[in-house]
Amino acid sequence: MLYRVEGIVIRSMDYGEGNKIITLLTKTNGKLGVMVRGAKKVKSRHASLAQPFTYGEFVFFRNKGLGTLNHGEILESHHLLREQLDLSAYAAYLAEVTDKTLQEDESGELLFEQLKAGLMAMVEGKDPQIVSHLYEMRILEAAGYSPELEFCVGCSTDQGPFRLSPHSGGVLCPRCARNDAQAMAMSEGAYKLLRLFSRMDIRRLGTIQVKPETKKELKKMMRELMDVQIGIPLKSRSFLDQMDKYSFE
Repeated sequence: MLYRVEGIVIRSMDYGEGNKIITLLTKTNGKLGVMVRGAKKVKSRHASLAQPFTYGEFVFFRNKGLGTLNHGEILESHHLLREQLDLSAYAAYLAEVTDKTLQEDESGELLFEQLKAGLMAMVEGKDPQIVSHLYEMRILEAAGYSPELEFCVGCSTDQGPFRLSPHSGGVLCPRCARNDAQAMAMSEGAYKLLRLFSRMDIRRLGTIQVKPETKKELKKMMRELMDVQIGIPLKSRSFLDQMDKYSFE
Protein backbone atom coordinates (compact mmCIF):
# COMPACT_ATOMS: atom_id res chain seq x y z
CA MET A 1 0.00 0.00 0.00
CA LEU A 2 1.25 3.49 -0.86
CA TYR A 3 1.44 6.06 1.95
CA ARG A 4 2.07 9.80 1.83
CA VAL A 5 2.89 11.34 5.21
CA GLU A 6 4.44 14.39 6.81
CA GLY A 7 7.25 13.21 9.04
CA ILE A 8 10.36 14.09 11.01
CA VAL A 9 13.41 11.82 10.97
CA ILE A 10 14.08 10.89 14.59
CA ARG A 11 16.59 8.12 13.87
CA SER A 12 18.78 7.16 10.91
CA MET A 13 20.93 4.05 10.75
CA ASP A 14 23.05 2.40 8.07
CA TYR A 15 21.74 -0.81 6.54
CA GLY A 16 23.91 -2.82 4.21
CA GLU A 17 26.39 -1.19 1.88
CA GLY A 18 24.31 1.65 0.51
CA ASN A 19 21.02 1.86 2.37
CA LYS A 20 19.63 3.53 5.45
CA ILE A 21 16.68 2.78 7.67
CA ILE A 22 15.00 5.89 9.04
CA THR A 23 12.50 6.13 11.85
CA LEU A 24 9.87 8.79 11.27
CA LEU A 25 7.54 10.51 13.66
CA THR A 26 4.59 11.25 11.42
CA LYS A 27 1.63 13.53 11.76
CA THR A 28 -0.96 10.89 10.87
CA ASN A 29 0.59 7.43 11.26
CA GLY A 30 2.58 7.66 14.49
CA LYS A 31 6.13 6.29 14.55
CA LEU A 32 7.25 4.03 11.72
CA GLY A 33 10.33 2.73 9.95
CA VAL A 34 11.20 3.28 6.30
CA MET A 35 14.01 1.85 4.16
CA VAL A 36 15.79 4.44 2.02
CA ARG A 37 17.62 2.52 -0.68
CA GLY A 38 20.90 4.00 -1.91
CA ALA A 39 20.84 6.76 0.72
CA LYS A 40 24.55 6.31 1.48
CA LYS A 41 25.59 6.87 -2.13
CA VAL A 42 27.04 10.28 -2.99
CA LYS A 43 24.64 10.95 -5.85
CA SER A 44 21.55 9.57 -4.15
CA ARG A 45 18.49 11.77 -4.61
CA HIS A 46 17.19 10.50 -1.27
CA ALA A 47 20.31 10.99 0.84
CA SER A 48 19.16 14.32 2.29
CA LEU A 49 15.80 12.83 3.24
CA ALA A 50 17.57 10.35 5.51
CA GLN A 51 19.34 13.04 7.58
CA PRO A 52 18.39 13.30 11.28
CA PHE A 53 15.86 16.04 12.16
CA THR A 54 14.73 16.47 8.53
CA TYR A 55 11.07 17.45 8.26
CA GLY A 56 9.48 16.47 4.99
CA GLU A 57 6.84 14.68 3.01
CA PHE A 58 7.57 10.99 2.53
CA VAL A 59 5.91 8.67 0.02
CA PHE A 60 6.55 4.97 0.63
CA PHE A 61 5.23 1.48 -0.02
CA ARG A 62 4.34 -0.64 2.99
CA ASN A 63 2.45 -3.86 3.55
CA LYS A 64 3.55 -4.93 7.03
CA GLY A 65 6.52 -3.79 9.03
CA LEU A 66 9.17 -1.71 7.29
CA GLY A 67 8.21 0.62 4.45
CA THR A 68 10.32 1.42 1.37
CA LEU A 69 10.73 5.03 0.31
CA ASN A 70 9.51 5.84 -3.18
CA HIS A 71 9.67 9.63 -3.18
CA GLY A 72 10.07 12.52 -0.79
CA GLU A 73 10.26 16.27 -0.49
CA ILE A 74 12.14 18.22 2.19
CA LEU A 75 9.98 20.84 3.88
CA GLU A 76 12.65 21.91 6.39
CA SER A 77 16.15 20.45 6.42
CA HIS A 78 17.11 21.77 9.88
CA HIS A 79 20.74 21.67 8.75
CA LEU A 80 21.71 24.09 11.54
CA LEU A 81 20.77 21.42 14.08
CA ARG A 82 23.36 19.09 12.57
CA GLU A 83 26.09 21.71 12.20
CA GLN A 84 26.22 23.27 15.69
CA LEU A 85 27.34 20.91 18.44
CA ASP A 86 25.10 22.23 21.21
CA LEU A 87 21.99 22.32 19.02
CA SER A 88 22.81 18.89 17.61
CA ALA A 89 23.06 17.47 21.15
CA TYR A 90 19.69 18.88 22.24
CA ALA A 91 17.96 17.92 18.98
CA ALA A 92 19.34 14.39 19.33
CA TYR A 93 17.93 14.24 22.85
CA LEU A 94 14.46 15.29 21.69
CA ALA A 95 14.59 12.74 18.88
CA GLU A 96 15.85 9.88 21.06
CA VAL A 97 13.41 10.43 23.90
CA THR A 98 10.60 10.42 21.32
CA ASP A 99 11.87 7.24 19.71
CA LYS A 100 12.31 5.42 23.01
CA THR A 101 8.99 6.54 24.51
CA LEU A 102 6.60 6.14 21.60
CA GLN A 103 5.66 2.65 20.42
CA GLU A 104 5.57 1.67 16.74
CA ASP A 105 2.39 2.94 15.01
CA GLU A 106 1.23 4.60 18.23
CA SER A 107 -0.68 7.81 17.59
CA GLY A 108 1.72 10.74 17.81
CA GLU A 109 0.06 13.81 16.31
CA LEU A 110 0.47 15.91 19.46
CA LEU A 111 4.12 14.96 19.82
CA PHE A 112 4.69 15.51 16.11
CA GLU A 113 3.50 19.11 16.35
CA GLN A 114 5.47 19.71 19.53
CA LEU A 115 8.68 18.15 18.17
CA LYS A 116 8.33 20.13 14.95
CA ALA A 117 7.88 23.33 16.96
CA GLY A 118 10.74 22.44 19.33
CA LEU A 119 13.24 21.87 16.54
CA MET A 120 12.20 25.11 14.84
CA ALA A 121 12.44 27.02 18.13
CA MET A 122 16.08 25.94 18.49
CA VAL A 123 16.82 26.93 14.89
CA GLU A 124 15.33 30.35 15.68
CA GLY A 125 17.76 30.80 18.57
CA LYS A 126 15.54 30.03 21.55
CA ASP A 127 17.22 28.47 24.57
CA PRO A 128 17.61 24.74 23.75
CA GLN A 129 17.54 23.72 27.41
CA ILE A 130 14.21 25.46 27.96
CA VAL A 131 12.86 23.92 24.75
CA SER A 132 13.96 20.48 25.95
CA HIS A 133 12.18 20.91 29.30
CA LEU A 134 8.98 21.97 27.56
CA TYR A 135 9.22 18.90 25.36
CA GLU A 136 9.91 16.65 28.34
CA MET A 137 6.62 17.85 29.81
CA ARG A 138 4.88 16.85 26.58
CA ILE A 139 6.56 13.44 26.73
CA LEU A 140 5.35 12.95 30.31
CA GLU A 141 1.87 13.98 29.21
CA ALA A 142 1.88 11.57 26.26
CA ALA A 143 3.01 8.75 28.55
CA GLY A 144 0.24 9.54 31.07
CA TYR A 145 2.56 10.89 33.76
CA SER A 146 1.88 14.62 33.78
CA PRO A 147 2.94 15.90 37.22
CA GLU A 148 0.32 17.49 39.48
CA LEU A 149 1.70 20.94 40.21
CA GLU A 150 -1.29 22.90 41.49
CA PHE A 151 -2.43 20.79 44.44
CA CYS A 152 -0.71 18.54 46.95
CA VAL A 153 -0.87 14.95 45.70
CA GLY A 154 -1.11 13.79 49.31
CA CYS A 155 -4.03 15.82 50.65
CA SER A 156 -5.16 18.04 47.71
CA THR A 157 -4.50 21.33 49.48
CA ASP A 158 -3.34 24.31 47.44
CA GLN A 159 -1.41 25.78 50.37
CA GLY A 160 2.37 25.72 49.97
CA PRO A 161 5.22 26.19 49.96
CA PHE A 162 5.38 22.98 47.97
CA ARG A 163 8.14 20.47 47.41
CA LEU A 164 8.40 18.40 44.24
CA SER A 165 8.03 14.66 44.74
CA PRO A 166 8.88 12.79 41.52
CA HIS A 167 7.93 9.46 43.13
CA SER A 168 4.49 10.81 44.04
CA GLY A 169 4.03 12.40 40.64
CA GLY A 170 3.65 16.00 41.75
CA VAL A 171 3.99 18.47 44.59
CA LEU A 172 3.61 17.93 48.32
CA CYS A 173 2.56 20.44 50.97
CA PRO A 174 4.81 20.96 54.04
CA ARG A 175 2.86 18.42 56.10
CA CYS A 176 2.80 15.67 53.47
CA ALA A 177 6.41 16.31 52.46
CA ARG A 178 7.53 15.04 55.87
CA ASN A 179 6.78 11.53 54.62
CA ASP A 180 9.01 11.88 51.54
CA ALA A 181 12.65 12.44 52.35
CA GLN A 182 13.45 12.78 48.63
CA ALA A 183 10.96 15.59 47.98
CA MET A 184 12.80 18.52 46.42
CA ALA A 185 12.63 22.11 47.61
CA MET A 186 11.82 24.60 44.85
CA SER A 187 12.54 28.29 44.50
CA GLU A 188 9.55 30.43 43.63
CA GLY A 189 10.96 31.15 40.17
CA ALA A 190 11.59 27.51 39.33
CA TYR A 191 8.15 26.48 40.57
CA LYS A 192 6.44 29.14 38.43
CA LEU A 193 8.35 27.99 35.36
CA LEU A 194 7.58 24.34 36.07
CA ARG A 195 3.86 25.14 36.15
CA LEU A 196 4.21 27.19 32.98
CA PHE A 197 5.97 24.33 31.21
CA SER A 198 3.25 21.89 32.23
CA ARG A 199 0.60 23.76 30.25
CA MET A 200 2.52 25.60 27.51
CA ASP A 201 2.32 24.60 23.86
CA ILE A 202 5.84 24.86 22.40
CA ARG A 203 4.33 26.58 19.37
CA ARG A 204 3.56 29.55 21.65
CA LEU A 205 7.07 29.85 23.09
CA GLY A 206 8.44 33.38 22.87
CA THR A 207 11.71 34.78 24.06
CA ILE A 208 12.36 33.78 27.66
CA GLN A 209 15.29 34.66 29.88
CA VAL A 210 16.03 32.31 32.78
CA LYS A 211 18.76 32.82 35.37
CA PRO A 212 21.57 30.21 35.31
CA GLU A 213 20.81 29.07 38.86
CA THR A 214 17.13 28.61 37.98
CA LYS A 215 18.04 26.64 34.84
CA LYS A 216 20.24 24.38 36.96
CA GLU A 217 17.35 23.82 39.37
CA LEU A 218 14.91 23.13 36.53
CA LYS A 219 17.29 20.62 34.98
CA LYS A 220 17.57 18.71 38.26
CA MET A 221 13.80 18.60 38.75
CA MET A 222 13.02 17.53 35.20
CA ARG A 223 15.73 14.86 35.35
CA GLU A 224 14.14 13.37 38.44
CA LEU A 225 10.66 13.43 36.91
CA MET A 226 11.87 11.77 33.70
CA ASP A 227 13.98 9.18 35.54
CA VAL A 228 11.25 8.17 37.95
CA GLN A 229 8.27 8.28 35.59
CA ILE A 230 9.87 7.22 32.27
CA GLY A 231 13.11 5.56 33.39
CA ILE A 232 14.72 5.02 29.98
CA PRO A 233 18.52 5.30 29.59
CA LEU A 234 19.41 7.72 26.81
CA LYS A 235 22.80 8.05 25.10
CA SER A 236 22.03 11.61 24.02
CA ARG A 237 21.44 12.71 27.60
CA SER A 238 24.84 11.37 28.65
CA PHE A 239 26.40 13.47 25.90
CA LEU A 240 24.51 16.55 27.11
CA ASP A 241 25.91 15.93 30.59
CA GLN A 242 29.45 15.74 29.22
CA MET A 243 28.91 18.91 27.24
CA ASP A 244 27.62 20.74 30.33
CA LYS A 245 30.55 19.46 32.39
CA TYR A 246 33.17 20.83 29.99
CA SER A 247 31.33 24.13 29.54
CA PHE A 248 31.69 24.83 33.25
CA GLU A 249 35.33 23.81 33.53
